[in-house]
Amino acid sequence: MFSNADLKRLILPLVVEQALALTVGMADVMMVSYAGEAAVSGVSLVDMINILLINIFAALGTGGAVVTSQYLGARNRKKACESADQLMVVTIAISVVIMALTLLFQTQLIRLFFGAIDDDVMAACITYLWISAISYPFLGVYNSCAALFRAMGNSKVSMVVSLVMNVINVMGNAFFIFTFHMGVAGVATASLISRVAACVIMVVLLRNPEHQVFISLKWEYLKPNFSMIRKILHIGIPNGLENSFFQLGRVLVVSIISGFGTVQIAANAVANNLDGMGCIPGNAMNLAMITVIGQCVGARDYDQAVYYTKKLMKIAYLAAIGWNALIILTLPLSLKLYNLSADTIWLSTVLILIHCGFAMVLWPASFTLPNALRASNDVRFPMIVSIASMVVFRIVFSYVLGVWLQMGAIGVWIAMVIDWVCRTVCFVWRFARGKWKLQKI
Repeated sequence: MFSNADLKRLILPLVVEQALALTVGMADVMMVSYAGEAAVSGVSLVDMINILLINIFAALGTGGAVVTSQYLGARNRKKACESADQLMVVTIAISVVIMALTLLFQTQLIRLFFGAIDDDVMAACITYLWISAISYPFLGVYNSCAALFRAMGNSKVSMVVSLVMNVINVMGNAFFIFTFHMGVAGVATASLISRVAACVIMVVLLRNPEHQVFISLKWEYLKPNFSMIRKILHIGIPNGLENSFFQLGRVLVVSIISGFGTVQIAANAVANNLDGMGCIPGNAMNLAMITVIGQCVGARDYDQAVYYTKKLMKIAYLAAIGWNALIILTLPLSLKLYNLSADTIWLSTVLILIHCGFAMVLWPASFTLPNALRASNDVRFPMIVSIASMVVFRIVFSYVLGVWLQMGAIGVWIAMVIDWVCRTVCFVWRFARGKWKLQKI
């Protein structure tokens, strides 16, 4: 079904897209720092909320991509296009509701997550969250359109549009911060403009009937089809819950580390920054797995599904080993980019070695393999395993090792590895057992 050239055309743009997503976030933080510490704090805090909400849009996109991929695999173009229209309906509806709730309860939301914070930081948070909320429907539609292009095996479009969006964002940041001195409002406005532009471009491109899948935007096709919507949400809701719990878990883990002192907080932040680079190829493979296995399952060719799962996992492991080895080898140079004390450099090094070393062995099986299960409609098992493992091993063991046994941040990161081990054992067992082949919507 997919030649090596097809896989190359699918995977390489996804790698670039994931790299762009990471680097633009780093650029945002660097540029807003010129507006003061309160601005940096406000943007960084609200971004944690934004990530939680963006995961919902990503989950909807995943649900739509799985359903569409399966219809394409079954050679049912009409149903594939119908699923695309219904994905737009449910994305717009949910994103508008999220926008409205965020605008109505923005102060309460900030207090809920971060408690009492300084007045200047709170003002920055409110400004950034208010403007960010307006962008949610546009971001949701963009994510869903990108997922549909990936379902067709065309990841180049989402890569190019992502590049355009990021360029607009960075240029807008520079314009609003350095020319108009708008601070936090400028950063948020630049993000809003870039998301609107990306959304419009994607919708225009996806309306082309020459694509395998296109959206009509006509009422007769946009009327809610609850059977189709149920199929999308069957994939999207468990994936959204899983991603949200994962991000909440990370917030709780950071809160544990925040009690260990400045050195450990700084080392954790730097390590998270650099190990995020190590996950770029893996995140790209996660998206590729949805497209490839979804089409195999749609064609009811489970032999091909097994074959391509194993093939993509081999690629994921080769990428994980090579990429993380490169990060380890260049670590002394990378850490020189940060103005850190000797103690912080030592601890950052240890944390990165823990992450990158074990990622070579465990990360693909922990995070890429379950996407093969999701693409075959087996969504509840990955959700249950991921949430349970996050709570029991990452959060509880972070407290046990980090606080009770006084291992600090190192204990927290060891707890992360234990979480990965649990996920790996469960997902490999599930795949080998073959029960994922029997899942229906």
